[in-house]
Amino acid sequence: MGVHGASAAEAGVSTAVATVPAEVRARLTVRFGASAEAWCDALPGVVAELAGRWRLVVRAAGGGGTARVFRCTRGAGGVSVWLKLTPDPEVARQEAAALRAWAGLASVVRVLEDDPAAGALLLADVRPGTTLRQRAWHPEEVAPLLGALRSVPVDGLALGTLAERVEFLFDLTERRVSAGAPGGVTGGTTGGAPGTATGAAAAAAIGRARALAAELADGGPSALVHGDLHPGNVLDGPAGPVAIDPRPSLGDPDFDLVDWAIDGVTDRPALERRIAVLAARVPGSDPERVLAWCRVGAVLVAAPRAAAGRRDAETAFLLELAGL
Repeated sequence: MGVHGASAAEAGVSTAVATVPAEVRARLTVRFGASAEAWCDALPGVVAELAGRWRLVVRAAGGGGTARVFRCTRGAGGVSVWLKLTPDPEVARQEAAALRAWAGLASVVRVLEDDPAAGALLLADVRPGTTLRQRAWHPEEVAPLLGALRSVPVDGLALGTLAERVEFLFDLTERRVSAGAPGGVTGGTTGGAPGTATGAAAAAAIGRARALAAELADGGPSALVHGDLHPGNVLDGPAGPVAIDPRPSLGDPDFDLVDWAIDGVTDRPALERRIAVLAARVPGSDPERVLAWCRVGAVLVAAPRAAAGRRDAETAFLLELAGL
């Protein structure tokens, strides 16, 4: 039984909890366009309807650039669950499709309910739920997750290609670089210090990486790719790491190794050692392809960082790997 048309108050949902803060509205508008404003205005009512339909009590809100996430309890037993809503129904549909394809894996969060038309997913809780970004992690502990993700059948999955996904990422990178530094990756000029890049150099590096990504995406194996698999999107679970928040596509699964290869790395030997450890433990992975994808990833990660003025050893190495 649902409560279609109920107000937030009628459904027991605090309007304050469901209201989208101004800074989050701004990020959602950058990502989804002007229509995100109307979505934010309507969100308290949508949350109320879903809370009634799925028997939820909404406790707290979070999320930012692509979705709002609500910590809830469900049913008489007060089981902890997470309600996730996005302004783009297609994003919700694709995430639900991928999570259902991975449903037999303990290393992926479970989707309990979904309503793609409303941009909504109801997800199981993961305990303890700390992200791997919050602690030291080791390649050996994430390798089983990386192997499991690529192991499921992809026949019949209605998802876009990895080539389309990386094109989107490059478009987004160009917008972020432009917004961060109108004059270039660092706002500098020709002849800047090492670790800086002019607008022309950044554009050239992005162009080279875009071409390499297209070549890799067109020539590799095909599997279900998470697409946003970094330490912030992997949680500590009861039996090991658990992946959340996919941006799924079909294509070369070695793409999912990139963040694990480059995270915290500050020189080429360390990168090659990390790749060797991962490739030895993830069935079907190719260290040469992983390194090539790392060159692509270096541009996607480092160019916006540098445009925002970030100066650290990891970013400096990634700029070097990117040819910047």
